[in-house]
Amino acid sequence: MIKVLDWTVRSVASAILLWSLVFKFGNAPESVDLFSRLGVEPWGRVGTALVEAIVIFLLVIPRTAWLGGICGMVLMGGAILSHLLVLGINLLFALAVVVFVCCLTAFLIHRRDVTFVVED
Repeated sequence: MIKVLDWTVRSVASAILLWSLVFKFGNAPESVDLFSRLGVEPWGRVGTALVEAIVIFLLVIPRTAWLGGICGMVLMGGAILSHLLVLGINLLFALAVVVFVCCLTAFLIHRRDVTFVVED
């Protein structure tokens, strides 16, 4: 049951992030408008897309899913705050919440995979 939940949450988060990434890298007018309203167009849009790509990569590999979960939560925390403070609550806000919850779940499932290498 945990394996199904694990693959589900990582797949859902990755799919939503990939969909969002295509709009950001594709200069979609909606994406350009959103980041213009935040005052960070174009670098905020491109930077966010790059971070989304990294999060997707980390989430699809089970060994790094814990790190993808953390990075995804931080990224979506920023998106959620942006919507609450500037952009308003809409479908993109709801998707950010879904991705946040999926990333949190992925992190909790993979928290035992966290390793730190200490060299002498």
